[in-house]
Amino acid sequence: MEIKKIQKQDLNLQEEFWQNHNNQGFIVTKFSDLAQYVVKWSRSGSLWPMTFGLACCAVEMMHTAASRYDLDRYGVMFRASPRQADVMIVAGTLTNKMAPALRKVYDQMTDPKYVISMGSCANGGGYYHYSYSVVRGCDRIVPVDIYVPGCPPTAEALLYGILCLQRKITRKK
Repeated sequence: MEIKKIQKQDLNLQEEFWQNHNNQGFIVTKFSDLAQYVVKWSRSGSLWPMTFGLACCAVEMMHTAASRYDLDRYGVMFRASPRQADVMIVAGTLTNKMAPALRKVYDQMTDPKYVISMGSCANGGGYYHYSYSVVRGCDRIVPVDIYVPGCPPTAEALLYGILCLQRKITRKK
């Protein structure tokens, strides 16, 4: 519902803009605004996630890279090195023993860096929430930008989360 409302509002703003400015034949803008728009657009269209698969959610993450969903068409290419990645997808149960490794990998990523928390275990501990060895959400270790719910979330849910991250990047100031 909210997405449709936003799209209708965006269309109304675009129509109003073109009605007011189309008769002049040109658009005046600052170069810095245009440069920022191009940088945001290029960053949102070339996300390179580093997989941090810890449990069954990693299988669903692999499905999104397969031919049925094909994340390559959105500019998403999985990387094995944190130095080449700008997005980390944390998928699965994060234990206390794995938490320092997660933080270390996050610190090695290039700026700007984004984190997608995938699945109820990564979001808040999941079924193992009350276990002594489980971190109750990866947001206690690294800042999370997008939460993808489910146990395990479907490949469509992860795809929607990636599209939401792209939208967030283009709207970020």
